[in-house]
Amino acid sequence: MSKLKIKTGDTVKVMAGDDKGQEGKIVKILKDKNKAIVEGVNMVSKHTKPSAQNPQGGISKFEAPIHISNLMILEKGETTKVGYRMDGDKKVRYSKKSKEII
Repeated sequence: MSKLKIKTGDTVKVMAGDDKGQEGKIVKILKDKNKAIVEGVNMVSKHTKPSAQNPQGGISKFEAPIHISNLMILEKGETTKVGYRMDGDKKVRYSKKSKEII
């Protein structure tokens, strides 16, 4: 399993797929599947049968996971690649476009 360069809370842009161009914040990362759940992106509908918890039933909408390779981190409204470097004795993430620490 490779190191992921995005974290929960990062603002990302979708680079490929049905939701190409959309932006949102990462809500959760599924590291074992290399996927992330992004707020308001990749919405899917699920039909639910009436049950004790949900007596009405109906259609519920929620975000489905999207592969990390289709996401790119946003910094100041622009997409950028992420690199790692040593800042003193700390390892920090930095933007490869602006060379600033993220």
